[in-house]
Amino acid sequence: TGDMLHRMIELSAELGMADKFIFPGFYTREQAESLFAMADVFVMPSVSEPFGIVPLEAMQKNTPVIVSRQSGVAEVLRNALKVDFWDVRDMASKILAVLKYRELSDHLTEHGSLEVQLLTWDRYAERLEQVYGEMLVTARH
Repeated sequence: TGDMLHRMIELSAELGMADKFIFPGFYTREQAESLFAMADVFVMPSVSEPFGIVPLEAMQKNTPVIVSRQSGVAEVLRNALKVDFWDVRDMASKILAVLKYRELSDHLTEHGSLEVQLLTWDRYAERLEQVYGEMLVTARH
C-alpha cells in the first residue's frame, strides 16, 4: 500500500505490463510462500524504512532482492543489490541484470538464503553481549 499504489497499477496497465506485476498489499504467511515463488526479483525502493523485514522473507524464499540504500535493512544485507530510491535508471538496470544474468540471480538467491539463515536475534544478542563485555574491561582499566 502507499500513496502511489493506484498510480502504479494504472501505469502498469497503460504500459501493457499489468500481467507482470502483483500489488498484494498486506499478505499472510501462506500467501507469501506463493508470492515469492512466482517472483523473479523482489524490489523494495522505500524512501524511508526503519528496517523492513519483507526483503528478509524474500531472501528466505530464494528470491533475489533489490533494496534502497535508504532502508535500514540495506545496512545489514550483503547479498542484495542496493540502489538510491530516486535513481530509477540504476534500479531498472539492476532489475534487468537480475532477470537477464542467471549467474547473478543464482548468486543472490543462494548467498541471500544462507545470509538470512545467519541473521538471528541470538547472534546479535551474543555480539551485543560481547561488545558490552569489552566496554566493561576497557572502563575498568
